[in-house]
Amino acid sequence: MARRALILLEGHRSIGLLYVKAAQRLDLTPVTLSADPAQYDYLAAERLEAIRVDTNDLDALIRECSQLQATYDIAGITGFADFDESVYATVGKLCGHFDLPGPNPASIERCCDKFIQRQLLAEAGVPIPAYRLAANATDVESSAAEIGLPVVLKPVIGSGSSGVRLCRNIDELTEHTTYLLGGKHIWRSTPRILVEEFAQGPFYSVEIMGNEVIGVVAADFSSPPHFVFRETTSPAPLTDDEHKRIVDVSLTCLGALGLAWGPTNIELRWTKRGPVVIEVNPRLAGALEPQLVQLAYGIDLVTEHIKLVIDEEWDSRRRHSQTAAARFLIPDRDGILDWIDGDSRAAAVAGVAEAKLYFEPKTPIVRKGDYRDTIGHVIAASASPAQTKAILQHAVDLISWSITPLPALGEQEQSAPVAGVTGAPA
Repeated sequence: MARRALILLEGHRSIGLLYVKAAQRLDLTPVTLSADPAQYDYLAAERLEAIRVDTNDLDALIRECSQLQATYDIAGITGFADFDESVYATVGKLCGHFDLPGPNPASIERCCDKFIQRQLLAEAGVPIPAYRLAANATDVESSAAEIGLPVVLKPVIGSGSSGVRLCRNIDELTEHTTYLLGGKHIWRSTPRILVEEFAQGPFYSVEIMGNEVIGVVAADFSSPPHFVFRETTSPAPLTDDEHKRIVDVSLTCLGALGLAWGPTNIELRWTKRGPVVIEVNPRLAGALEPQLVQLAYGIDLVTEHIKLVIDEEWDSRRRHSQTAAARFLIPDRDGILDWIDGDSRAAAVAGVAEAKLYFEPKTPIVRKGDYRDTIGHVIAASASPAQTKAILQHAVDLISWSITPLPALGEQEQSAPVAGVTGAPA
């Protein structure tokens, strides 16, 4: 009898290995199809089967999966990518070709285009920030003038906060417009910029499976003007009324975008007018939210998603109630990472679920203003919010690093490294 395989398109730094392990627990063989398997270090570390193929070429993927059927019984197909959400639409098309459960690719494509997404949400009466579409610097400037500063500039297609920046004045607006349109930002489609009102208030991330809200995670960011996650907490500290309003607006988003299958992540802020939806993502969140939900409620979103993918019954029952939180380690400067340690001490603290560093010493650190700026994280959980916060802070304080700044043009390299702050950003 052929082994059952789970086909994974591409990989993911924070949740890729979770999918691999969950697949193996379900007696599935994970097989990764990727344009560059070497970029996902866990594939080699775990000695996993990976096949190099152009994941933007649907016909090539169909041929590869057809060949795999000679060896495996393909139980399901899913996927993810750190940086390119188009993979989710490709997953839907592949599932359709092989008559397997999967998302509606047309719904995914509409959702991944942030301008179309905004239009559909507005038509459904979902509260969203004021927005304009811009194709050039003149459009950006006039749009910002109409909306009023501060505004957020973001690529219409993209993820991980890449190219997203808060512009608080005309100088920042001009600077970021030049960055986006001047050749430094990598566009995966025709350059189009969304100019958006900056909705101010606490930030929340809603985790959904199918049409069921599983949990709401609170999050905050490091220093502006970028949106790099600093800390996330599950469950979010909400009143019953706040929770209900967030659930109601989230379910309206699903209906507006035709998202009724698999995982969805909705980002919003609680403003003076209540919940305002910032973005709807047709996938699990990547900023450790799945791990936090599992620690808080005992619901393994990754495993339950795979069950959907292979057409098995999934389970959203809560098994316990805790408070889980994650802190991301963010450097305050570019340079060479001289040393970083303390993760083993942090991991040994009672209540710490994970302490992980992403880079080895002597690695160049070049901040991008997005998810790639983090160099590690710590996750903790306990019976109460205050206790979890105390555990997390204690563990983070045990981690430290040193970064030697790169020499400025024409200057000699500094003779001594500059110590990095411990854990928290400056």
